[in-house]
Amino acid sequence: MNDRSDYTAVILAGGRGSRMGGNDKGLVLLDGKPLIEHVINTIAPQVGHLLINANRNMTDYQRFGYPVIRDELSGYQGPLAGIYSALEQITTPNLITVPCDGPRLPKDLVARLASAREDADADIAVAHDGKRLQPVYALIGKKLRPSLKAYLDGGDRKIDLWYAQHKMVTTDFSDIPETFLNINTPEERNEFEQPQTAER
Repeated sequence: MNDRSDYTAVILAGGRGSRMGGNDKGLVLLDGKPLIEHVINTIAPQVGHLLINANRNMTDYQRFGYPVIRDELSGYQGPLAGIYSALEQITTPNLITVPCDGPRLPKDLVARLASAREDADADIAVAHDGKRLQPVYALIGKKLRPSLKAYLDGGDRKIDLWYAQHKMVTTDFSDIPETFLNINTPEERNEFEQPQTAER
């Protein structure tokens, strides 16, 4: 991959958290730390710059010390809205997208996505856990911002359909599929904590 200063990561924390009882998922505690803090600790060393995309509790997110950006589109329009807002803001040629609710993020996510995209001469690299695509774990070129704007302006919101408009390569993470487990409900959070508690 190029120098890590060529990459900005955006942590997508702009959802409603409806399956988390309306709680802001990025701020839900896991092992005493907000979920987003687990993500920051793993992704920050892999990139030159970091943004947080959020639509509420802005002050709480700002305390992590990184720029916090809102969706350009109102009404919780899904991950592409947050990705577009990040593409509008970044000064680097590359954007890495990760969700706020995946606390086991791969420590080599950026290197593997970048290598796959370069080898395939692709526009977008997306993680694949061996069973399914993980569309919010992706590497996207800033040059695709006009394309995404046109797609959103047309009323479309499905992330996989926009990816399909470009040369996309899937990146094999089937050796570590567990790193893509995410937390959507209080029950899932409890399940994450239990094995770690048992090990202590």
